[in-house]
Amino acid sequence: MWEAFLCLISLFVIWVSHWVYRWVHPKCNGQLPPGSMGWPVIGETIDYFSPHSLYDLSPFITKRMTRYGSLFRTSLVGQRVVVSTDPELNHYIFQQEGKLFQCWYTESFIKILGQQSLMEHQGVVHKYLKGLILNLVSPENLKQKLLHEMDSTTRKFLHSWANCYPTSVDVKEESGNMIFECFAKKLLSYEESKASKKLMENYKAFLDGLMSFPLNIPGTAYRACLKGRENAMKVIRDIVNERKLASKNLHHDFLDHLLEEVKKEETILSEEFAISMVFVLLFATYETTSAAIAIAIHFLSDHPSIVAELTKEHEGILQARENEESEITWEEYKSMTFTHMVINETIRLANIVPGIFRRVTKDVHIKGYTIPKGWIVVVCPSVPHLDPTKYKDPFAFNPWRWEGQELHAGSKNFMAFGGGVRLCAGAHFAKLQMAIFLHYLVTKYRWTNVKGGDIIRRPGLVFPDGLHIQMSERHK
Repeated sequence: MWEAFLCLISLFVIWVSHWVYRWVHPKCNGQLPPGSMGWPVIGETIDYFSPHSLYDLSPFITKRMTRYGSLFRTSLVGQRVVVSTDPELNHYIFQQEGKLFQCWYTESFIKILGQQSLMEHQGVVHKYLKGLILNLVSPENLKQKLLHEMDSTTRKFLHSWANCYPTSVDVKEESGNMIFECFAKKLLSYEESKASKKLMENYKAFLDGLMSFPLNIPGTAYRACLKGRENAMKVIRDIVNERKLASKNLHHDFLDHLLEEVKKEETILSEEFAISMVFVLLFATYETTSAAIAIAIHFLSDHPSIVAELTKEHEGILQARENEESEITWEEYKSMTFTHMVINETIRLANIVPGIFRRVTKDVHIKGYTIPKGWIVVVCPSVPHLDPTKYKDPFAFNPWRWEGQELHAGSKNFMAFGGGVRLCAGAHFAKLQMAIFLHYLVTKYRWTNVKGGDIIRRPGLVFPDGLHIQMSERHK
């Protein structure tokens, strides 16, 4: 009996040893990029998510670049991964979207956003869905339909912040509320103050657990996140059902447009798909743009000379008007050269999206290495963004570095909005919202940081204590 037991133990040890060996030395029809797979299953995930300073590259990345170079292998969240910090290779990956690479997210992230999410789809379906979204946030539609609403909402919120003086406001939270109110109105004619079922509250529960460990048991942030999504989807679904019962009452918003698409005979858009699109669009605009505005305030607070230059540009716009209280026009927005330099510098330094994930669809041979089919490639825009050979003194907030450069397009060294066919559809919306916000901020108000502002990366931006400011009107 003991002999049988010892035999089983021996077989188990041999199996585990073989499994560990295969984990450390993955199969490949060629030479893998250098690197380490870390511990079985968890890989090097803990190191990857370790927090670090806003004004620094991830230690996870820098250590491995020093040891292995600009292309290295690792394992994150149970996946075999190759990390690219090379701007030429990053550009190549984006250009090969749909051929050698396709968009990828973790299973837990897709579960949170929903299987019907835009992010889950590829090829023709993705192109069709992106076309629908551009119908809402293309430059022409922003100019004709959204500019007025964005201007009005921004004015209202900044005025309310000043009226709170000397009470402080959390810029990250309140700018999120501002963007949510404006975009929700255009998406589905929703107003939080008039609604019985609160969409915003459920979004906050959803966002609080978005980057949590995927443990779906009562009391965890992940469980609260899933519940927040479920409740938010129900609110949107109830609005859709109300519209179906009152089909003649059009709201002329994006949801109406989606529901008309659903009715078409040969459409690929289902009603559930449309509901999921509305949910994801609200999430995407609310979270990323509010983070960009908050970090812009953080940078500007430490650089009065940049605030002075911004003020000069925007006061020039006021002086050229017949009525200083007029809304911002599209022509004025396009003329804000220094403002766009500030926006580009903000998103370059912020690196709001620290990594962009792609799945390899067939063996890729590049730079003498083979990346096997099924592996994940992580593009790291932050490395070229903070490379001293590309940007002099890269951790300095210096909008003048953009002088004379193209301000409205990405490049191999500037990928804040991704690249290729997956270039962020909301890039123009985010830039317009930031420009409107900065216009009214520097021409009408003064502000002082009073609390928070200790921003860290984990690896995305985190505001542990928010960013609290006191704001007052300039003439006072």
